[in-house]
Amino acid sequence: MAKKSSSTAVATAPRPVVIDGLRSPFVKAFGEFQRWGTVELSQRLAVELLEKTRFPAEKLDEVIMGCVLPSVNAPNVAREVILGTEIPNHVPGMTVARACSSSAQALILASQGIQTGDYRAVLVGGVESMSNVPVPHSKRVIDTLMAFSKAKGLAKKAALLRQLRPSDLLPKAPSIAEASTGKSMGQHAEIMARLNNISREDQDELTQRSHQRAAAAWESGKYAEEVATMWAPGSYQPVQKDAYVRGDTTVEKLASLKPAFDKTYGTLTAGNSSGLTDGAAMLLVAEETFARELGYKPLSRVLSWSNSALAPEPQLLMGPAYAIPAALKKAGLKLQDMDLIDIHEAFAAQVLSVTRQLESAEFAKEIGWGDEPIGKVDPEKLNVNGGSIALGHPFGATGARMILSMSRELQRRKGRYALLAWCAAGGLGTAIVLERVED
Repeated sequence: MAKKSSSTAVATAPRPVVIDGLRSPFVKAFGEFQRWGTVELSQRLAVELLEKTRFPAEKLDEVIMGCVLPSVNAPNVAREVILGTEIPNHVPGMTVARACSSSAQALILASQGIQTGDYRAVLVGGVESMSNVPVPHSKRVIDTLMAFSKAKGLAKKAALLRQLRPSDLLPKAPSIAEASTGKSMGQHAEIMARLNNISREDQDELTQRSHQRAAAAWESGKYAEEVATMWAPGSYQPVQKDAYVRGDTTVEKLASLKPAFDKTYGTLTAGNSSGLTDGAAMLLVAEETFARELGYKPLSRVLSWSNSALAPEPQLLMGPAYAIPAALKKAGLKLQDMDLIDIHEAFAAQVLSVTRQLESAEFAKEIGWGDEPIGKVDPEKLNVNGGSIALGHPFGATGARMILSMSRELQRRKGRYALLAWCAAGGLGTAIVLERVED
């Protein structure tokens, strides 16, 4: 049995690296991709990535996908990717769910497997189709239909159906709510904004910056390197760009929007919150020596990672503030060592709450970091190519999207380290530290 190693592996241990990646354009739910579910989106993107990189599919040891709301007919998206592409059928696949950090967790699992020697190469990714989320029916309808399927004779079947009221047949609309509290993610973010004194103006300024930077990344050609052109079903027009990016937005336009979650006193709007999105993102991850033997020059090394958890109330989305110092400590680094910082933008208020917490000496003492704050996040290093508010947020795909973008940005800037962090439902947080692979 291979000896288990930690995320702070010694230099002689197998080192996980990101070779390359690709993502789809991120489009609004019920838009261009509404006829594709999680399986179709993932299969098409996997084909594109393998073709782009010419990576030998037979060298893959596993496919790991992140997905929060998979199809009830195909819950293991990763296995469907294998069965629907050129990847050999003997390659296993698994799908993981850690809410908005699902595909970040997929990378962590791949990295752990590489360090223990179980894997040499893994296809890692994430996907979400908010256009095709499972719509639940009431327990009464489900019980009746189960009994109907077992009943013998038309009379018994008819009697069962007569028990149903018209109102029973109405499906229950899915909601993005925290199961343990009953509050929506937006309501929780409103609470955080108040507790951390995050103003509407600061939220809108971060939102404007996210859109401007995302638009600039598209105009400069950065995202053209990372985004595959997709041909949506029934359309003769290619889908080439993210749908949410509005480079011409202004703080004044954002200020005109009405509160979305607290209609009377709220500061969160549709503008400074991420939208419901369809999309997929994938990475080729391998052991570094193996990647080089195959002729690939990796983009980045996965240095360390950490997952955190806290009580859902009062600050549900504060998880990154706990995961970030843990990941930095495992890597033996400080916040000021980072050349790039990418924090998932579920809401502008949540990002600003996390960065404010990192600046708190009291918080640093509370978690055992020391007497000094964890550090101040430089706005010039933060979300330099825009974030989820501007680009969209397909839950399962956002992690892989960020990892690909920061791996490439480290190469462009010749930086050394990038810190990535995600908040997630359930009071969870995830952080990963990447290191650029030099020429």
